[in-house]
Parts: sequence; structure tokens; C-alpha cells
Amino acid sequence: MGKTLKDLTKEEIGRLFPIEISPYSNNWPVLFEKEKSLIIETIDPDLFSRIEHFGSTSVPGLSAKNTIDILMELEFDEEKNQRLIQQLATLGYEFNWQNEGGNTHMVFVKGYNVLNPKTQTYHIHAGPKTHPVWDRLLFKDYLIKHPETAVAYEKLKLKLSAEFKSERVAYRIAKTEFVNDITGKAKLVL
Repeated sequence: MGKTLKDLTKEEIGRLFPIEISPYSNNWPVLFEKEKSLIIETIDPDLFSRIEHFGSTSVPGLSAKNTIDILMELEFDEEKNQRLIQQLATLGYEFNWQNEGGNTHMVFVKGYNVLNPKTQTYHIHAGPKTHPVWDRLLFKDYLIKHPETAVAYEKLKLKLSAEFKSERVAYRIAKTEFVNDITGKAKLVL
């Protein structure tokens, strides 16, 4: 039996799944809707309140990593969260906690196949509606309403993907200042 994602080091993950930015695909919203339907059909309805598409694949025309980013609203409840982890595992999702700036939320990833690294990937970020992870919808909406900012973000991602091709965490951290700046602007105007 081969290694799973949890068995890999950060270096192995970087080599197997490098940062690759692809031109926008009209298929990304379709993939999100299919995955959302699958999640809704599989997960007990008391475990979440809503599911949203976010990230670069949700912004028409924006180049992105070929990963469908999904936001799931839920309350942190140990019993319910354990059920959610188990139920999403039946769909192939692996669970982990992610800490960004002292704010922890649940993350589920799917599609990281070590035998076929080109498989479609999905990330679910889950937390309560008051969690800062939900600010990412403001960022998305701002990019949609301000195409010049979306172009600047795309240029930054292309530059950083070349610089941090095998360093996923460093790539994410390097985008943080831009994302935070635009999110701050979005909070003022949206």
C-alpha cells in the first residue's frame, strides 16, 4: 500500500504536488457545484449551515491552482465535528487543523493521490461564521468587482508560484499581505 498525504513530509508534498497556476476554467464552478451536491447528499444536515465556493477558482477569468476551495459554516462542537470528520472521510477527505494568525479552523483535503498527482483536488475550510476564514468571501467579491485588482493578484501568484514552486506553505504566506490588504479594503466598501 502506498503512502497517504499524512505520511508525506512537506518536501515530498512539494515535489509531488508543486504550485502550478492554470488559466481560468469554466469547469471550476461546475466542479464546485457537483462537489457541493455530493457533500449535501452525504453529510448529516445538522453538521453544517452553508457551503460556499471561494478562492481563485471562484473568480471568473482568474488563473489559479487547480484546487476547488470550499467554505463550510459550522459550529465548533466536538461530537458534531467528529461525525463530520468521519462522514467526509467516506468521500475521500483527509482532516487536519489549520492555524492562521492564531485562528484555528478545520481543513479537509481530497484528491492528493500520490500515484496520480494530477487528480482534481478539493480543500474544505470549515468554521463558524464569525471565524476570519469567512473574510475570504469578501476578498473573492472584491476581486470580482475590481478586475484590475484581480489582475494584480494573478501576477503576484504567477511570480510566487515560480519562486515557491515546491513550498506550498511559503507560497501561501507570501500572498498573505496582499490578501489582507484587499480584504481590509473590501470590509470598507462591500
